[in-house]
Amino acid sequence: MSFDYTSRDVQATDVAPVTVSHFDVDAYADYEAKLLERTATFANALEGVAVYRRFRAAEVFSDGCRDMRRSLELQLGCLRTSMDFDADIPNFLEPWYGIGTIASAYGAEYVWFPGQAPVIHYRFETVTDALNYKPVSIAQTPIGRHSLEMIDFFLNETRGKLPVCYCDSQSPLSAALMVVNTNNLLMDVIFNPEGVLLLLDRIADLTIDFVNEQKKLLGRCLVNPGHGFASARNFAGYGQSDDNMLMLSNEQYIDCALPAFRKVGKAFGGPVFHSCGDWSSHIPAIRAIEGLCCIDGAFSPETDPAHNPCEPVAEIFARSGVVVNARIVGGLDVIEKQVRALWRPGMKLIVVTYCRTPEEQHEAYQLIHDICQ
Repeated sequence: MSFDYTSRDVQATDVAPVTVSHFDVDAYADYEAKLLERTATFANALEGVAVYRRFRAAEVFSDGCRDMRRSLELQLGCLRTSMDFDADIPNFLEPWYGIGTIASAYGAEYVWFPGQAPVIHYRFETVTDALNYKPVSIAQTPIGRHSLEMIDFFLNETRGKLPVCYCDSQSPLSAALMVVNTNNLLMDVIFNPEGVLLLLDRIADLTIDFVNEQKKLLGRCLVNPGHGFASARNFAGYGQSDDNMLMLSNEQYIDCALPAFRKVGKAFGGPVFHSCGDWSSHIPAIRAIEGLCCIDGAFSPETDPAHNPCEPVAEIFARSGVVVNARIVGGLDVIEKQVRALWRPGMKLIVVTYCRTPEEQHEAYQLIHDICQ
């Protein structure tokens, strides 16, 4: 089946928002506690499979992200609905997801077009221009303050009992391409690699400082690796979206971008990698990430029209100790085909499903565990 380009969000689920007063926080906390026994077993094992039925509301990932209460109510609707679907990993709350948070330290400001997610325009033409600018801490920017206030709001409204992740922070490379003109930065990878390395290192330090600010607030509610990944309080690592690595060669990525990516990940339990699209040709660069905990990718055409092939990922990451977080939008036939192609002895596999009904999810859950025995 081909990618549905008419859908607002192929990975979203229609849910009814739930007000805090109508959400049973204690019931979800009990539900999560039971699943945490399964996530602990998976985290500690040398191989195995876990199923995650991801729930996200489309509005939260577009213009609805700006309204704290609306975002929380939609996500509470997701949590409530998720309890009816068989899974090994619980869903969690995400106060702020918007990309561009890190770039705000360099003066980038959000532009809000009606009905759309915010966008960021780059500030500088060259890497040298960006290096000559003194950034402020992210926590001092309007969106940084908003993110921290949103975390505080979510925690207060839910009595600090529900699982919550960090805001969606991009990798230093992705952030840099929101700071500097993309064409010129990519040219500087060739002509000024030392400058690119220095800029990404500075962005890594800004990221670490801001994540630490979030960590202070989140406390024991924190789940890892965070946005876009199956996450739990007893999972490890810090997730970074590194989609723009596909524009570099493996050698360029290892030399220029990987050090900053690794630096951020190491500060929070280990690097966790995500990229949209087909990143299989960049597996040598990804495997070079020291301490890599987990990788995430799309593994069906309904998830991403340029999804990853299963076999090369399976062959490289089986027996590696690296968790493969495989997002598979599609019916039972698609799930079965892709899981059979992905599974190998010695693999740690998380299968992320998007089944439409509890009945279909029950069948998928049983099927996945049967395949990966």
